[in-house]
Amino acid sequence: MDIDTKTVAASRGRAFKMKAGQYACIINTHGNQVVDTWAVATGDAGETSSMDHTRSVNSNIFFTEGMAVISSRRRPMLKMVADSAAVRHDTLLCPCSSELYQQLGCTEPHRSCTDNFHEGLAEAGLALPFTPASLNLFMNVPVKADGTVDRVPPGTVAGDYVVLRAEMDLMLILSACPQDITPINGDARTPKDVSVAITDSYHEEDAR
Repeated sequence: MDIDTKTVAASRGRAFKMKAGQYACIINTHGNQVVDTWAVATGDAGETSSMDHTRSVNSNIFFTEGMAVISSRRRPMLKMVADSAAVRHDTLLCPCSSELYQQLGCTEPHRSCTDNFHEGLAEAGLALPFTPASLNLFMNVPVKADGTVDRVPPGTVAGDYVVLRAEMDLMLILSACPQDITPINGDARTPKDVSVAITDSYHEEDAR
Protein backbone atom coordinates (compact mmCIF):
# COMPACT_ATOMS: atom_id res chain seq x y z
CA MET A 1 0.00 0.00 0.00
CA ASP A 2 1.29 3.44 -0.86
CA ILE A 3 -0.04 4.85 2.41
CA ASP A 4 1.25 5.33 5.91
CA THR A 5 1.17 1.88 7.52
CA LYS A 6 1.89 1.45 11.22
CA THR A 7 2.94 -1.67 13.10
CA VAL A 8 1.34 -3.11 16.20
CA ALA A 9 4.24 -5.10 17.61
CA ALA A 10 3.77 -8.71 18.67
CA SER A 11 2.30 -8.94 22.20
CA ARG A 12 1.83 -5.16 22.35
CA GLY A 13 -1.01 -2.69 21.90
CA ARG A 14 -1.48 0.63 20.20
CA ALA A 15 -4.12 3.37 19.97
CA PHE A 16 -5.26 5.07 16.77
CA LYS A 17 -7.36 8.23 16.59
CA MET A 18 -10.13 8.04 14.01
CA LYS A 19 -12.64 10.56 12.71
CA ALA A 20 -16.11 9.50 11.59
CA GLY A 21 -15.86 8.20 8.03
CA GLN A 22 -12.21 7.16 8.24
CA TYR A 23 -11.09 3.57 7.60
CA ALA A 24 -8.75 1.26 9.50
CA CYS A 25 -7.19 -1.49 7.40
CA ILE A 26 -5.84 -4.16 9.77
CA ILE A 27 -3.50 -6.56 7.99
CA ASN A 28 -2.73 -9.98 9.44
CA THR A 29 0.82 -9.91 8.13
CA HIS A 30 1.62 -13.50 9.08
CA GLY A 31 -1.91 -14.89 8.87
CA ASN A 32 -2.11 -16.40 12.33
CA GLN A 33 -2.35 -13.44 14.69
CA VAL A 34 -5.43 -12.56 16.73
CA VAL A 35 -6.06 -8.84 17.20
CA ASP A 36 -8.14 -7.83 20.23
CA THR A 37 -10.04 -4.68 19.28
CA TRP A 38 -11.82 -1.91 21.18
CA ALA A 39 -13.31 1.50 20.45
CA VAL A 40 -13.71 4.40 22.86
CA ALA A 41 -15.82 7.43 21.91
CA THR A 42 -13.95 10.73 21.56
CA GLY A 43 -14.87 13.10 24.37
CA ASP A 44 -16.52 10.42 26.51
CA ALA A 45 -14.34 7.49 27.53
CA GLY A 46 -17.35 6.01 29.32
CA GLU A 47 -18.84 5.07 25.95
CA THR A 48 -16.98 2.00 24.77
CA SER A 49 -17.49 -0.82 22.32
CA SER A 50 -19.82 -3.41 23.82
CA MET A 51 -19.91 -7.03 22.71
CA ASP A 52 -23.24 -7.50 24.53
CA HIS A 53 -24.91 -4.81 22.44
CA THR A 54 -23.02 -5.87 19.32
CA ARG A 55 -24.38 -9.40 19.57
CA SER A 56 -27.86 -8.09 20.34
CA VAL A 57 -28.06 -5.64 17.43
CA ASN A 58 -26.50 -8.05 14.91
CA SER A 59 -28.44 -11.06 16.31
CA ASN A 60 -25.27 -13.10 15.98
CA ILE A 61 -22.54 -14.39 18.28
CA PHE A 62 -19.96 -13.93 15.50
CA PHE A 63 -18.83 -10.73 13.75
CA THR A 64 -18.67 -10.71 9.96
CA GLU A 65 -18.44 -8.29 7.05
CA GLY A 66 -21.34 -5.82 6.97
CA MET A 67 -21.91 -5.85 10.72
CA ALA A 68 -21.36 -2.94 13.11
CA VAL A 69 -19.64 -2.79 16.48
CA ILE A 70 -22.16 -1.22 18.87
CA SER A 71 -21.35 1.00 21.82
CA SER A 72 -22.39 0.68 25.45
CA ARG A 73 -24.94 3.39 24.60
CA ARG A 74 -26.37 1.41 21.70
CA ARG A 75 -24.74 3.49 18.95
CA PRO A 76 -22.75 2.15 15.97
CA MET A 77 -19.01 2.74 16.37
CA LEU A 78 -17.28 0.69 13.68
CA LYS A 79 -18.57 -1.13 10.60
CA MET A 80 -16.66 -3.94 8.92
CA VAL A 81 -16.72 -3.02 5.24
CA ALA A 82 -14.24 -5.64 3.98
CA ASP A 83 -12.80 -8.96 5.07
CA SER A 84 -10.46 -10.67 2.61
CA ALA A 85 -10.81 -14.06 4.31
CA ALA A 86 -14.57 -13.85 4.98
CA VAL A 87 -14.20 -15.49 8.39
CA ARG A 88 -16.30 -15.35 11.56
CA HIS A 89 -14.57 -13.16 14.14
CA ASP A 90 -15.09 -13.94 17.82
CA THR A 91 -17.14 -11.84 20.25
CA LEU A 92 -17.36 -14.37 23.10
CA LEU A 93 -13.95 -14.87 24.71
CA CYS A 94 -12.54 -12.36 27.16
CA PRO A 95 -9.32 -10.44 26.54
CA CYS A 96 -6.43 -12.27 28.18
CA SER A 97 -5.21 -10.92 31.50
CA SER A 98 -2.50 -11.51 34.08
CA GLU A 99 -4.95 -13.62 36.08
CA LEU A 100 -5.65 -15.82 33.04
CA TYR A 101 -1.95 -16.50 32.54
CA GLN A 102 -1.54 -17.33 36.22
CA GLN A 103 -4.33 -19.90 35.82
CA LEU A 104 -2.48 -21.30 32.80
CA GLY A 105 0.58 -21.86 34.98
CA CYS A 106 2.70 -18.77 34.36
CA THR A 107 4.81 -17.87 37.36
CA GLU A 108 6.49 -14.84 35.77
CA PRO A 109 4.76 -11.63 34.55
CA HIS A 110 3.21 -12.12 31.10
CA ARG A 111 2.01 -9.55 28.56
CA SER A 112 -1.78 -9.48 28.14
CA CYS A 113 -4.43 -7.87 25.98
CA THR A 114 -5.88 -6.29 29.11
CA ASP A 115 -2.56 -4.57 29.81
CA ASN A 116 -2.29 -3.57 26.16
CA PHE A 117 -5.75 -1.97 26.23
CA HIS A 118 -4.98 0.19 29.25
CA GLU A 119 -1.50 1.08 27.98
CA GLY A 120 -3.05 2.10 24.65
CA LEU A 121 -5.57 4.28 26.48
CA ALA A 122 -2.80 5.87 28.53
CA GLU A 123 -0.89 6.58 25.30
CA ALA A 124 -3.97 8.53 24.18
CA GLY A 125 -4.23 10.35 27.51
CA LEU A 126 -7.25 8.34 28.65
CA ALA A 127 -8.03 5.95 31.49
CA LEU A 128 -10.84 3.59 32.46
CA PRO A 129 -11.38 1.66 35.71
CA PHE A 130 -12.54 -1.45 33.83
CA THR A 131 -11.70 -3.48 30.73
CA PRO A 132 -14.50 -3.83 28.16
CA ALA A 133 -14.94 -7.12 26.36
CA SER A 134 -12.97 -7.15 23.11
CA LEU A 135 -13.86 -7.91 19.52
CA ASN A 136 -11.37 -10.65 18.71
CA LEU A 137 -10.45 -10.18 15.08
CA PHE A 138 -9.23 -13.32 13.30
CA MET A 139 -9.85 -15.45 16.41
CA ASN A 140 -11.28 -18.86 15.49
CA VAL A 141 -13.73 -20.02 18.17
CA PRO A 142 -16.09 -22.72 16.86
CA VAL A 143 -19.30 -23.15 18.84
CA LYS A 144 -21.02 -26.54 19.01
CA ALA A 145 -24.76 -27.12 19.20
CA ASP A 146 -24.53 -27.78 22.95
CA GLY A 147 -22.87 -24.39 23.50
CA THR A 148 -19.35 -25.74 23.94
CA VAL A 149 -16.64 -23.48 22.51
CA ASP A 150 -13.20 -24.43 21.22
CA ARG A 151 -9.99 -22.49 20.60
CA VAL A 152 -8.26 -23.32 17.32
CA PRO A 153 -5.73 -21.54 15.06
CA PRO A 154 -7.02 -18.68 12.90
CA GLY A 155 -8.47 -19.64 9.51
CA THR A 156 -6.51 -16.90 7.76
CA VAL A 157 -3.35 -16.67 5.69
CA ALA A 158 -0.53 -14.16 5.52
CA GLY A 159 -1.77 -10.85 4.13
CA ASP A 160 -5.44 -11.32 5.00
CA TYR A 161 -7.06 -8.12 6.21
CA VAL A 162 -10.21 -6.48 7.50
CA VAL A 163 -11.34 -2.90 6.99
CA LEU A 164 -13.30 -1.07 9.67
CA ARG A 165 -15.05 2.26 9.06
CA ALA A 166 -15.49 4.63 12.01
CA GLU A 167 -19.13 5.59 12.45
CA MET A 168 -18.23 8.28 15.01
CA ASP A 169 -15.10 10.05 16.22
CA LEU A 170 -13.30 7.50 18.36
CA MET A 171 -10.09 5.99 19.61
CA LEU A 172 -9.34 2.55 18.18
CA ILE A 173 -7.25 0.34 20.46
CA LEU A 174 -5.63 -2.80 19.05
CA SER A 175 -3.68 -5.57 20.75
CA ALA A 176 -1.57 -8.14 18.91
CA CYS A 177 -2.59 -10.85 21.36
CA PRO A 178 0.33 -12.19 23.47
CA GLN A 179 -1.20 -15.68 23.90
CA ASP A 180 1.63 -18.20 23.50
CA ILE A 181 0.30 -21.11 25.55
CA THR A 182 -2.85 -22.15 23.67
CA PRO A 183 -2.92 -22.39 19.81
CA ILE A 184 -5.23 -19.37 19.47
CA ASN A 185 -2.41 -17.56 17.58
CA GLY A 186 -1.50 -20.65 15.53
CA ASP A 187 0.14 -23.98 16.21
CA ALA A 188 3.55 -22.31 16.62
CA ARG A 189 2.16 -20.42 19.65
CA THR A 190 4.25 -17.39 18.66
CA PRO A 191 2.63 -13.91 18.68
CA LYS A 192 3.42 -11.83 15.59
CA ASP A 193 3.24 -8.20 14.42
CA VAL A 194 0.25 -6.86 12.51
CA SER A 195 0.01 -3.78 10.29
CA VAL A 196 -2.57 -0.97 10.43
CA ALA A 197 -3.33 1.94 8.13
CA ILE A 198 -5.83 4.72 8.89
CA THR A 199 -7.12 6.34 5.71
CA ASP A 200 -9.79 8.81 4.61
CA SER A 201 -11.01 6.51 1.84
CA TYR A 202 -10.87 2.83 1.05
CA HIS A 203 -10.29 1.04 -2.23
CA GLU A 204 -9.88 -2.72 -2.36
CA GLU A 205 -6.61 -2.53 -4.26
CA ASP A 206 -5.08 -0.43 -1.43
CA ALA A 207 -5.12 -3.42 0.93
CA ARG A 208 -3.32 -5.81 -1.39
